[in-house]
Amino acid sequence: MGKESVKLIANNKKAYHDYFIEDTYEAGIELVGTEVKSLRQGKCSIKEAYIRIENGQVFVYGMNISPYEKGNIFNKDPLRVRRLLLHRSEINKLKGKIAEKGYTIVPLKVYLKGSLVKVEIGLAKGKKLYDKRADIAKKDQRREAEKEFKIRNLG
Repeated sequence: MGKESVKLIANNKKAYHDYFIEDTYEAGIELVGTEVKSLRQGKCSIKEAYIRIENGQVFVYGMNISPYEKGNIFNKDPLRVRRLLLHRSEINKLKGKIAEKGYTIVPLKVYLKGSLVKVEIGLAKGKKLYDKRADIAKKDQRREAEKEFKIRNLG
């Protein structure tokens, strides 16, 4: 199997800030022609996006793919609901997990894998405010430690 090139299109940093990501899955996404061209130009945002399971199928809401400039009448609504393609077993596993309290599914990144557009989705558990504060404090401590280390090594 040849090594496929992976090109990141969109990343959802906010998801890592707001949630504990417990598991990740790679899903295909159902797109129409001009959306693929727009994605190849890197015009996509998943900051406000969320994922729901309905009738045994997985859908992503609020994923913004900007209309392709040369697409004229073929362009679809940039915020339309898109179906994600997962194996039945993965859908059932996710369904069971989000039935538990506090779990949700969030899109983490959108990328090109070879010629295919993939979405990495994460099974996430919401962080409380104090968890976020703890994370920020840890980051600050690490930054301070790195700064001290630099100063000590330069002097």
